[in-house]
Amino acid sequence: MTMSSILNADDIKKALGAFAAPETFDHKKFFEMVGLKAKSSDDVKKVFTVLDADNSGFIEEEELKYVLKGFAKDGRDLTDKETKEFLRAADKDGDGKIGVDEFATLVKE
Repeated sequence: MTMSSILNADDIKKALGAFAAPETFDHKKFFEMVGLKAKSSDDVKKVFTVLDADNSGFIEEEELKYVLKGFAKDGRDLTDKETKEFLRAADKDGDGKIGVDEFATLVKE
């Protein structure tokens, strides 16, 4: 499954362009721009599955750094600061990783 089979490729491209510069990533705006906020919970779970590169059932900090590449191969890596802020926003139970329910909650915020 690819991200463009779930979300509109043009929306993905625009969102990646909007956050191309380091230290500009804002997950709330990004999820809105790619159209993820408006998607069903099933589609949000599909996106989570694509981003969970090692199929562990969680998005760990190392995977989070490459989250934009999950949307498109030419997406940039998040900076360490952006990665930690993203993790802090999503990791509601404090276990250092993002589960599918935490991801779904974060998308809908």
